[in-house]
Amino acid sequence: MSDAPDPMDRTHEDGPSLPATTQEGQARAAALAAASIGAGGTGRVDYRSAGRVLVFGPGEQVVPVLRGLAPGLTALGVASDGGGQESESGGNLLVGSLTSLDGHLGDFRATMDRGRAQENPAHWLDGESEAFDLVVDLGQSPMFSVSVPPPGYYRPGEDPEALGRALRELPEMVGEFEKPRYFNYQPDICAHGNRGQSACSLCLDTCPTGAIASAGERVEVDPYLCQGCGICASACPTGAMTYAYPPVTELLEWTRRAFRTFREHGGGAPIALFHDESRGSELVDVAADELPERALPFQVEEVMSLGMDAWLTSLAYGAAEVVVLLPEPEEIPATRELRNQIGYAREILAGLGLDRDRLRLVEASHPEGVTAAFASPFGDPPVPPAGFAALGGKRDLIRQSLDYLYARVPEPAESVDLPEGAPYGEVRVDGNACTLCMACVSICPAGALLDGDERPQVRFLEANCVQCGLCESACPEDAVSLVPRATLDPELAKEERLLHEEEPFHCLGCGKAFATRSMVERMTEKLAAHWMYQDSSPMQRRLQMCGDCRAKDMFAQEGGFDVHNKP
Repeated sequence: MSDAPDPMDRTHEDGPSLPATTQEGQARAAALAAASIGAGGTGRVDYRSAGRVLVFGPGEQVVPVLRGLAPGLTALGVASDGGGQESESGGNLLVGSLTSLDGHLGDFRATMDRGRAQENPAHWLDGESEAFDLVVDLGQSPMFSVSVPPPGYYRPGEDPEALGRALRELPEMVGEFEKPRYFNYQPDICAHGNRGQSACSLCLDTCPTGAIASAGERVEVDPYLCQGCGICASACPTGAMTYAYPPVTELLEWTRRAFRTFREHGGGAPIALFHDESRGSELVDVAADELPERALPFQVEEVMSLGMDAWLTSLAYGAAEVVVLLPEPEEIPATRELRNQIGYAREILAGLGLDRDRLRLVEASHPEGVTAAFASPFGDPPVPPAGFAALGGKRDLIRQSLDYLYARVPEPAESVDLPEGAPYGEVRVDGNACTLCMACVSICPAGALLDGDERPQVRFLEANCVQCGLCESACPEDAVSLVPRATLDPELAKEERLLHEEEPFHCLGCGKAFATRSMVERMTEKLAAHWMYQDSSPMQRRLQMCGDCRAKDMFAQEGGFDVHNKP
């Protein structure tokens, strides 16, 4: 029997079927077998549906749908015109306008206007129900304005095939269901707000399901609305929002193991191809024969959940390229933000002296788009693979990878300018305007702005800055500005820099430093026109005292004593 590889040999480990006809193909098979990616451990979210269906829209559309519903479903129709009697299907048909609808599978809450008052239409089902389990929206405008509506909500529009699919699926949506709790959230490092000021809102602005809402200085995520796209984790500048299905640290350990096994079995420079488990997996499967056999497909739940920590660490682990496959992209905030994040990372690679195309976003709706992305081979070798473990938070992983890459490229830049909105940069302070009030230091959520302990100073640690803008909005003198950039030199990034320093002002009473000279002078100048703060007045003198001496001076004046001539 010949030992030559069977040209029909293929690998198929819970993902695309891949050829393994060459040494690299067999190395890829070994690599993927050694590092198959699981879902990781996470909490669960439970739904319960008893089959209570709300159908609303024009009466001429609602009535046929009510008649076509499968037995076992309890339905209520709300017709925006005509009708009012019980429909032939045995369900109720009311006339009125639906004024609000929110919720999710198993708990849709609605209100309707029937000309007299706002009512809960669910009461008409059995007199006791407060909510619907499923919704068929036949209205002219959708009741949910989000890009991805909640589970259990069907809006077929004027497409009869979509309506048919909805009617067939509704009976299957009765029972108990569960899904992963896709996210973890650490409010203590969130940069959404602080001390009444608002800042970062990337997770709110990009979430396609509307699952994230502001809760003052923090955010709240509705796990029943979240459908796991993961763009919140990719966009979050601090790592407060992370993806849990699987955690990025587990994913990176799998990729490191895969690259190592690939090299041990004779493979060359691996390409990490990240794709999702649904449409992305289908595209890669069809295009598999045309892909280079050094391309290692990594199937994840959602590619939008990956961010700079995953991409840059994969390059540090020895990937020659990282390709992110986004199938059938929509023009929604989530996809635009993914492009932004890829763009920031590509600029950083250019600053390191590496080709931007080591990281690529491939947006493809057909297999031909996938194969075209690999038509021109990328020839630059990878860096020697790093040995560090994928530990720590998002910023730690990115900094660790940048430090590793910086030390192994020939001519890296100290820093590189980034587009506005990037999560890296410096803070600048206008020394002519700053009074060292320390509002910026007290509000910084990332520990990037520091005081000078006993000296009137503002210091800056660039490695911590997330460019959230809280310091800029909190400054009463408009003295703070942000400059998006990435400092690549590890020493410069981790070095505390002095942004502003002033001579301290010493209290007239006790002599201790309690403010800066410019602050006292500015207060004196602003109050100079007031009759109580004229030259040599007690009130003007108190501006030059610390709080304790100011209080003593007030009592001394009332008692006829002079705080400067103590008995």
